[in-house]
Amino acid sequence: MIIDPLSLKLFVAIVEEGAIAAASEREHIAASAVSKRIKELEERFGTPLLRRTNKGVVPTDAGVTLLHLSRGLLHDLNNIHLQINEYSSGVRGHVRLSANISAINQFLPGELKLFIEQHPHVQIHLEENVSENTIKAVSNSAADVGIITMGSYRPELELFPYHSDQLIVVIPKEHPLAGKKKVTFQETLDFDYVGLAVGSSLHSRMLRAANELSRTLKLRIQVNGFDALCLMVEAGLGIGIVPKGAAKPYFKGLRLRSIDLDEAWANRELLLCVRRFDALTTAAQLLVRHLQSTNR
Repeated sequence: MIIDPLSLKLFVAIVEEGAIAAASEREHIAASAVSKRIKELEERFGTPLLRRTNKGVVPTDAGVTLLHLSRGLLHDLNNIHLQINEYSSGVRGHVRLSANISAINQFLPGELKLFIEQHPHVQIHLEENVSENTIKAVSNSAADVGIITMGSYRPELELFPYHSDQLIVVIPKEHPLAGKKKVTFQETLDFDYVGLAVGSSLHSRMLRAANELSRTLKLRIQVNGFDALCLMVEAGLGIGIVPKGAAKPYFKGLRLRSIDLDEAWANRELLLCVRRFDALTTAAQLLVRHLQSTNR
C-alpha cells in the first residue's frame, strides 16, 4: 500500500486545526480536495479516521494512532532533505525544542544565544510546556528535544543530565516569616499561596508534599509564570515557591524576601529528553550536546 505523504500532512492539519476548512486554508488546498484525500485514506485503511462533533473534527481511535505515526513519518521525510543539505554549506536545520518554564527562565536564553552564534543556519522553534506535555510532545514526534524536571518521564525516552536548580520560598518583605533564613514546607502551610498553573511539575510536587503531611495547600490564586507569581506575592496575595535562579531578577525591583526551603525535594534535577539520539538530525544532536556542555 502506497500512501501519499501529502494526504498524511492534510490529515495532521485537520486534527490540529479542528476543521477541514481551516486545514485547507493552512495548506493552500481546496477544501473539496482535502475531503477527497481523507476519504481515500479511510477507504485504504477500511476504518473511519475522523468524526464530527459540536466542537469540530476530532480523530477516532484509529485516527489518533495515524496522527502519531504521521507526525513521525513527516518529520523523518523532512529530515532527509535537511540532513543532505547539511553537507553542502555547514550545518543547517530546524530543531523543535519543548521546555518547562524553569529552564526557559533560568538557563536557555544565554545558552541558545551562544548556540545560534556558533550555528547561525540552525533555526530553533522553542515552545514552553509543562514537563508532562513536553514528554508527550517528544514521544509523539511533535518535538525533537525536551527539557523536563526529573521525576516525570517515560522509560522509552532517552534522558541526559542538564541542570540542577534549588527551590526557595518568596514572601513579601513584611511577612511573618521574614525573620527566618530557612523554613520547612510544613511551616509555610499556614499561609495562603500563589501557585503555578495545574499541570506544572512544581505545582504537582507541592500538592503531593502537602498530602504527605496530611495538610491542605491553600491556593489563593494561580498564574502561568514566575514573573506574575512574584508580582502577586509582592501585592500580598500569598507566598510562593520558585526556583532560585528564576526569581533572582525580581528581587531588584520588587519588595520581596527569599527563604531557603529546607526539603530534600527543593533540590531538583532538570533533564534533556529525546526519543532516540542517533535518529536526530545533525542540528538537533549538536543542540543536545551544546546544552549538556553548559552544565560542566
